[in-house]
Amino acid sequence: MPKREWIHAWLLLLPAFVFLIAFTHLPAVQTLIDSFWSTPKGRRPAVFVGGDNYARMLADPILAKALWNSAVYAALTIPASVVLALAMALLVQARFAGVALMRMAFFTPTVLPLIAVANIWLFFYAPGFGLIDQIRGLFGLPSVNLAGQPETALYAVAAVTVWKEAGFFMVFYLAALQAVPPALREAAAIEGCGRWTFFRRVTLPLIMPTTLFVTVNATINAFRLVDHVFVMTRGGPDNATMLLLYYVFENGFRYWDTAYAAALTILLVAILTVVGLGQFFAADRRVHYR
Repeated sequence: MPKREWIHAWLLLLPAFVFLIAFTHLPAVQTLIDSFWSTPKGRRPAVFVGGDNYARMLADPILAKALWNSAVYAALTIPASVVLALAMALLVQARFAGVALMRMAFFTPTVLPLIAVANIWLFFYAPGFGLIDQIRGLFGLPSVNLAGQPETALYAVAAVTVWKEAGFFMVFYLAALQAVPPALREAAAIEGCGRWTFFRRVTLPLIMPTTLFVTVNATINAFRLVDHVFVMTRGGPDNATMLLLYYVFENGFRYWDTAYAAALTILLVAILTVVGLGQFFAADRRVHYR
């Protein structure tokens, strides 16, 4: 590449690098530094406390609850979102009357604002007059407060996330399914291969790169959720829906303990890094990029 084109290419990339460094890397480094200092309050400046904020985590019962809730929430939403997205993509990949309308219906929750989605589902969950209770009443079932009970609140929030994310992941699966060569289907049909066998032996391995991409994104989304919890439950009842990122939000903006919130943020980044790398290494033998 000539020197002039090389310089031109770097100049085109420069704005993206500036924004990436200014709004991603520098804040991350500053957050790491702040986690080793105390929170400045009024005229009292911040002082270096070393690993005190991290030691505080070990004795924090709410953090333990938030970590457990986040693990359960991730275990609920990640496989459900991925499987539902794949099922919807398989359903709408064929051409039939009304397929465009069905695709639009599946994708519509994705474009709705998070706050609007949370308020819509709050109406669904409202005891007595909500949509779910109205349907239950038709079958003579008693009223239930799904978002207001510790036993069901986390599942209620997880259902909202699956409903919103599945349509987004469906788009990637639909593109992957349409990229499967038709010749493979024809050859499989000649050999007498059934649909389920073809899907399990041919289609599923070919779309594994998409599955890895979708799974990593679903994992990140599972740990960075805060909007639904903020609107629907505020982490309650009795910390039943207290997720890790919402706990970071509460410490940083409600209690103004920014130093502890910084340490919690580093913990969250570390968890996502370990989980993300684990997913890549675990799927390395099954994912082959061509």
